[in-house]
Amino acid sequence: MDHNQHTFGFIGLGLIGGSIARAIREKYPRSRIIAYTPHPETVQSAISDSVVNEAASGPDGSFAGCSVIFLCAPVEYNVVNMKRLMPHLSSGTILTDVGSTKSDIHRHVREAGLQKQFIGGHPMTGSERIGYRNSASRLLENAYYILAPEPEFPAEKTDFMRDLVEGIGALPLIVEPERHDFATAAISHLPHVIAASLVNLVHDSDGEDELLRTIAAGGFKDITRISSSSPEMWEQICMTNADNIMDLLDRYIGSLKEFREQLEKRRAASLYSFFDEARNYRNSFSNNAPGPIRPMYVLHVDIADRPGVLAEVVMYLAIAGINIRNIGIEHNREYQEGVLRVECHSSDGLEKARELLTDRNYKVY
Repeated sequence: MDHNQHTFGFIGLGLIGGSIARAIREKYPRSRIIAYTPHPETVQSAISDSVVNEAASGPDGSFAGCSVIFLCAPVEYNVVNMKRLMPHLSSGTILTDVGSTKSDIHRHVREAGLQKQFIGGHPMTGSERIGYRNSASRLLENAYYILAPEPEFPAEKTDFMRDLVEGIGALPLIVEPERHDFATAAISHLPHVIAASLVNLVHDSDGEDELLRTIAAGGFKDITRISSSSPEMWEQICMTNADNIMDLLDRYIGSLKEFREQLEKRRAASLYSFFDEARNYRNSFSNNAPGPIRPMYVLHVDIADRPGVLAEVVMYLAIAGINIRNIGIEHNREYQEGVLRVECHSSDGLEKARELLTDRNYKVY
């Protein structure tokens, strides 16, 4: 399918909407993109970047000629915008969203009678940083992109969306809305709740000397990284997927109680099995396609404690054209052998950095 011939509309242009728009522009440079956001400066930035062709005045007739309209506003506003669009939708227009919960928006779609035009969408990617300024087409590369069509949604339109998703570099998965919400509650929503609760536990347990905060690096910082995400977004997610999160939260609390009981009774074999089963299952996960929690491309390097050595590493990586996302010294090395922590933007960058530094006789982990 030649998507260069189509017009795409975006209502909301944040991190995910902006990334999809950028990917469409890169892969289909002759396509037309129209966008609206309550913050006009955002769309003007996208026009300046040659991503968007035209700014719309609202969810109105400006979108009448679109082949696909992406609802990319916060969850509660997507329903409002969908209803405002209804008088201007042609029968051939595909309406989709990018929210991380599906059941709620699908319920409103059925109430509005838009089953033949709506297919739920969820690009399972993201970043702790938000907004259009942090969007990038690479966020879609090899990321699972859930598509949840209504039963009445025509098969040829599902094929169109599958082809579009593949075209921008993502991996389409066709999933029922209810199944999607349970799955994301387990592997995304509950982990965010747990990460936030761990951070709050350390905060509430710390003393005046702030010892816990001082040494909260290494493993603890990594497993709680996702708690830095937008609290507004996670409030909305929890409210729209509460039943699934509560179900899994009850299961999780039950597993913690079971673990505590085994610990109290000093049952070493049970504790070993607990960690061994988790390790084996965790090691079976694929490293090729990221899920809803952004993967980290990190390596650790042993460096000597002498002036200029950090600058040397940065210089080598810069000369090789390797883009560094973050770099820093690990003071808490409980779980890491290398003292210098280097985070890259991609798996390719990570492997290039590993090869380069190894060739220069750095010890890399």
